Amino acid sequence: MSEGYTTIMVEKRGQADWLTLNRPDAMNAINLQMVRELSDYFGKLYNDGSVRVVVMRGAGRGYCAGLDIKEHADRDDVPFGGGFGFQGFLADVYIRMRRCPQPILSLIHGPACGGGFAFALASDVRIAGESARMNAAFIKIGLSSCDMGVSYFLPRVVGLSIASELMLTGRFIHAPRALATGLVSEVVPDVELAAAGEALAAEMLNASPMGLRMTKEGLSLSVDAPGLEAAMAIENRNQTMAAKSPNFAEGMRAFIEKRRPTYIAD
Repeated sequence: MSEGYTTIMVEKRGQADWLTLNRPDAMNAINLQMVRELSDYFGKLYNDGSVRVVVMRGAGRGYCAGLDIKEHADRDDVPFGGGFGFQGFLADVYIRMRRCPQPILSLIHGPACGGGFAFALASDVRIAGESARMNAAFIKIGLSSCDMGVSYFLPRVVGLSIASELMLTGRFIHAPRALATGLVSEVVPDVELAAAGEALAAEMLNASPMGLRMTKEGLSLSVDAPGLEAAMAIENRNQTMAAKSPNFAEGMRAFIEKRRPTYIAD
């Protein structure tokens, strides 16, 4: 199912969407049409209860090489993006990724550069193929590496020292070091990436719909919470709401009966 998209493909696998960046001849570089389509896709997810997990990957030889420099250089700016033109239009995609309640799992192989690196960072979980290499490429072309949320995401994932090193130099971080620094959760051979994604998505789908959504929401809010009390207030609110769902009783029964729970939409 493609929704009429041309630069991305969306395949429905039960309650999981498999989103593939689909410009393989350009190493899935980000052009204006891709921004339009990603903005539309992630914007619709907020109120789509039929999708519970998103698996994001790239077609061909890499995840995403970043901005399509050639296209960007050959056109004028676009008259939208909250007054920031193309800059704001693309930046809003990452905000929509974080706002959607579905966990996003990125499967990274080959290059994930600049805005592509930011796609990976805006995801909730990252699994890397052995060929994965990521960098904040912005600084390599005369820009600041503080772009597309990288200055927000990266220090929270790997710490300030490593984030500063990567952002001030634009150097690549390869799969082994990405695993060692916590940038990715797992490294597998490239040919096993899809299987690893399928297995992890299936585990996520074992959770109740509300439990899964509220866990993503709670993590997103708690990472910026001003203190323990604020984080616990979020937790207390989420658990009180989840406990009122019939899925809580079903989860308890299934645990006692040593079976897989059968959850309903909530």
